[in-house]
Amino acid sequence: MELRQLSYFVAVAEELHFGRAAERLHIVQSAVSQQIQRLERELGAGLFDRSPRRVRLTGAGERLLPEARAVLAAAERARAAVAAPAGLRIGTSTGLGAHLDRVLDAFARRAPGVPVELFSLPAAERLARVAGGRLDAAFVRAVEPVPGVRVRPLWPDPLVAALPATHPLAGRAEIGVEELAGLRLALIERRTNPALVDLVVGACRAAGFEPLPGPSTGSLQDTLASIGTFPHSRLRSSGGTPVLWTVVYASHARVLHSPRVAFVPFRAPGLALTTGLAVPAAAPSPHLADLLLACGDHGS
Repeated sequence: MELRQLSYFVAVAEELHFGRAAERLHIVQSAVSQQIQRLERELGAGLFDRSPRRVRLTGAGERLLPEARAVLAAAERARAAVAAPAGLRIGTSTGLGAHLDRVLDAFARRAPGVPVELFSLPAAERLARVAGGRLDAAFVRAVEPVPGVRVRPLWPDPLVAALPATHPLAGRAEIGVEELAGLRLALIERRTNPALVDLVVGACRAAGFEPLPGPSTGSLQDTLASIGTFPHSRLRSSGGTPVLWTVVYASHARVLHSPRVAFVPFRAPGLALTTGLAVPAAAPSPHLADLLLACGDHGS
């Protein structure tokens, strides 16, 4: 049994999709499948029920998952004990905008000469790496607790509505969620960011309507491009493609350059998720105190 095989197994178990696991691991799907098959032969048990439509853990796979995570975490701790990194490894995500620049500037003033490595990863991977010692800290929003990780609240991140620049609502100083009832909402899949999806869908329902589902285009860049393809002449056309909207973190919207898309704040109390810093519950990096002070320094 190899650590590589356990790493591939955990990735597939968390994604429940061989293709997505391969993308996360930055390898081809066939390599993931081959290593999982070798692991199953060595253990003498099937770990996944595979069908053309879904992948599920078997009973053996469910029992192996916590043990595999524990082995990988122990291996990371062993590596760290031998050669602790000289710098700071931080997990990030899109949407931090100017917050990240300000934190890094404040950290550089407090800890000059300390190198910083940034890793843009899905939230689950960020938390797993903090727990396993592969990251010293990670910025996260509204995540479920993970063993071995504490989350320090930092600042609220307001959301704004992204609309076609030609839409009548685009010129408003602020809007109410209820005014978007006739438009189609384009959101990422809930499994990718359940806190965000639940917040937005819940706000729509609280405003008295069920959001009309729009296409799931993948990246934010693709979603904004789709939103920006609706000229004013088609906004009220019953036969045209429906108008789309989505949400973007205000801090991120300020650094986006999308002339065909308008970013409009929500009327108070608005929509927001709290950004926090995920840190190890034990054996933190010696630079972590400076990072936390830098997060407080940046004035958010």
